[in-house]
Amino acid sequence: MDFTYNYYNLFSCHYIKFFSDVALKESNLLVAFCILGFIVLIGIIFDIIGTAVISGREEPFHAMAAKKVFGAKEAIKLLRNANIVANFCNDVVGDISGIVSGAALMAIIVKLAFEGPKGSIYTAILGGLLSAITIGGKAIGKNIGIAKSQSIVYTVAVIFAWIEKNTGIKILPDYKNNKRKKRK
Repeated sequence: MDFTYNYYNLFSCHYIKFFSDVALKESNLLVAFCILGFIVLIGIIFDIIGTAVISGREEPFHAMAAKKVFGAKEAIKLLRNANIVANFCNDVVGDISGIVSGAALMAIIVKLAFEGPKGSIYTAILGGLLSAITIGGKAIGKNIGIAKSQSIVYTVAVIFAWIEKNTGIKILPDYKNNKRKKRK
């Protein structure tokens, strides 16, 4: 990994944590729980995308690309860069959402101002619930990612194609297929 990749991860983690801290301090409990749920949902969605890219196949998208279907080339790029995409989605975003959701839960607990022995019990219960929702959501998400990999990859590819078309920003590099290397 190069310096810019690690710097980006560090910067994005602090940026997301700062945003959630500011949003949680200025909100009521219902909004705070909604923000916490949104942070957990982002982690689950990116985990689904990472799993779908790992388990997806290129062949259907080659046929679509031959017919010039919008997003097919980006789907091939996603699948050829599966290691990068899965690392970013599952590890980077997943870890950041886990850390930030834990910090957000602590901000909610401080807002509830639990004190004494009951505070420890409530903290343990809320922490356990957050863990169960996150782990259960990611487990269900992995099953969805595997079962619906082609449609998930295509949906993400269409979003990337739209971004590239409207902004000119290329999100993924063009890699040649490693399977086509010549034998010695």
